[in-house]
Amino acid sequence: MAELRKGGGGADLREAVRNKYAAAAKRANGPVPAQAETGCCSGATPSAAEPAGLFGGTLYDDASAADVPQAALEASLGCGVPTAVADLGLGETVLDLGSGAGADVLISARRVAPTGKAIGLDMTDEMLELGRQNALRAGVANLEFLKGYIEDIPLEDNSVDVVISNCVINLSADKAAVFREALRVLRPGGRLAVTDVIADEEMDESTRADMAAWTGCIAGALARRECESALRDAGFERIAISETHRVHEHAGSAIIRARKPDGR
Repeated sequence: MAELRKGGGGADLREAVRNKYAAAAKRANGPVPAQAETGCCSGATPSAAEPAGLFGGTLYDDASAADVPQAALEASLGCGVPTAVADLGLGETVLDLGSGAGADVLISARRVAPTGKAIGLDMTDEMLELGRQNALRAGVANLEFLKGYIEDIPLEDNSVDVVISNCVINLSADKAAVFREALRVLRPGGRLAVTDVIADEEMDESTRADMAAWTGCIAGALARRECESALRDAGFERIAISETHRVHEHAGSAIIRARKPDGR
């Protein structure tokens, strides 16, 4: 396999991503400059994608969105609904990587209540504040929002039952580190259930080279074989990747599932 897909200049990429999602959080609380008014993947996707229901809050059905503040759904930039495939149970601890406005954290917290807990991890102060505001509006207390990087999760080993994420891992310049960290914090037998963009094998290099496409969820996406290999290399087993819908001429949204071995 070729070297795992990375962005050129990890610090620059991280800052570009942070700026984009900080602007999205500010937009949720009021107007921002027009050039910042883009959603997930819109850097490389026709503007009609979001109205067509390929990204954001429109992907959540009535059952998933019940009791979640509309502000959290409207600020969603994801490409799927990871809570719909995570099989969450009472008493579990759930970690959402790149939690944004908190929609998936709120849904998770309600499903694992009263004894379980949901944790949202995000590097963007504006998104963390928005998530906390939405939790207050929803009256949900069995959750926590932490600041940090998904490549360096600020949690102890073997501390969560489920790791979810919604169209965020593709934005990382070091996906191998993300998968290693996810495995580390999962308890033995714990599961990964994320929605993310998977690139076609023939994605052209001009798309990958476009920083706007990186911050919009397309150019940084792994191909299926790259993603499977990265998960295996991290130590995951029972890996399954299923495309749900096309989001770009070179990529589709997919459900990605894997488990940490019982003996790890």
